[in-house]
Amino acid sequence: MKKTLFDKVWDAHVVKKIEDGPQILYIDKHLIHEVTSPQAFNELEQRSIPVFRPKQIVATADHNTPTIDQHLPVKDEMSRKQLAQLAVNCEKNDIPLYGLGHEYNGIVHVMAPELGFTQPGMTIVCGDSHTSTHGAFGSIAFGIGTSQVAQVFASQCLLLQKPKSLRVNVNGTLRPGVLPKDVILYIISKLGTNSGTGYFCEYAGNVFEEMSMEGRMTVCNMSIEMGARGGMIAPDATTFDYVKGRPFAPQGAAFDKKVAYWKTLATDTDAVFDQEYHFDAEDIAPMITYGTNPGMGIKISEPIPQDTSKTFEKSLDYMNFKKGQSLINQAVNYVFIGSCTNSRIEDFRVAAQYIKGKQKASNVTAWLVPGSQQVAQQIKEEGLNEIFESSGFQLRQPGCSACLAMNDDKIPEGEYCVSTSNRNFEGRQGQGSRTILASPLVAAATAVHGKIIDITKHLN
Repeated sequence: MKKTLFDKVWDAHVVKKIEDGPQILYIDKHLIHEVTSPQAFNELEQRSIPVFRPKQIVATADHNTPTIDQHLPVKDEMSRKQLAQLAVNCEKNDIPLYGLGHEYNGIVHVMAPELGFTQPGMTIVCGDSHTSTHGAFGSIAFGIGTSQVAQVFASQCLLLQKPKSLRVNVNGTLRPGVLPKDVILYIISKLGTNSGTGYFCEYAGNVFEEMSMEGRMTVCNMSIEMGARGGMIAPDATTFDYVKGRPFAPQGAAFDKKVAYWKTLATDTDAVFDQEYHFDAEDIAPMITYGTNPGMGIKISEPIPQDTSKTFEKSLDYMNFKKGQSLINQAVNYVFIGSCTNSRIEDFRVAAQYIKGKQKASNVTAWLVPGSQQVAQQIKEEGLNEIFESSGFQLRQPGCSACLAMNDDKIPEGEYCVSTSNRNFEGRQGQGSRTILASPLVAAATAVHGKIIDITKHLN
């Protein structure tokens, strides 16, 4: 029987099948952070159950971390307690922790791949919906709830129904100025936020094959925004080159042996998917969102569509936009480049290339937040920090930052923020804040001009 990439990885991890029911799946890597792990640790302690395989767990501090003065005590009491509790739980259970101040600290979905914890053919879970990021390596990666976090702590397994299979194909040549973020925003705008419900999605076609690993991670990161359990891209030479030599990746002959296996994971020719879509790369343009879910996206030069549904009108009311309105020249006072979607070195290179020699608009507060200490170090080594600072941008310390209103980096009520993060729900970046999702290039251009511009008319 012909198998998909998803089938091959899933089937290799099935511990037991329950007749006409769920399956017990072994989990290779369990990523944890300070927000969704405390209750799970408490449950195990109350039931006197030890953590089964602590060396399969990787812990970091990210959601609640401040992005300035990280050497000082955390000011917010709740954040401080959660970070302290993570440290206590990890020490008690012999789990490696990359907390504040550690050279490997960062957003869990940024630091795990760059350290080599994320590898093809794995099953990876985390109490965070954007765990789908790691599927860029050809792994099955998905977010889990707190009760499931406890389940993995106790057994290194999960009881799951196998999802259906979906493939999204994009072929052709992308236009200038179109980044991986635009590709996934375009797909979600076409398919909708419920199109992936019940499915695990594979992205295929030359557009994904030609993407860097950073770009592939951006795409897979937002699979959850179209309702999919996760997204995957078949591992290839780009994947192997990225993983090779990283601190926690296999080394030497062990790496070569792994690569030989990883090469077998690609979807078989003639494998059948439960659902399949095809898109032409030439139709994709730089994208922005105008509403309160990631599916409400348009090409940057297009007007907001006409729609009479109550949810559509409610969304526009919240954003203070009108049907048929163009967002070109819309004033914006906040710009955020960061999050587990777009806080890797490639994202800051794109931003710096546009910003170099220009000045940030005086009406804009622009936060640039690297996804990890290693990205922050790369920014300095490449001199990008000097470009940002001389242009009036604020380069902050690593963390989830203004992606979500769970730390000090909040967008004020009523203000617009062009953001490279993944969600634009009501209040996502702060109570009453209005989020417009975009690529790092569009975000950088917005910060320079103080308003949304048609980036396609400003490219060299």
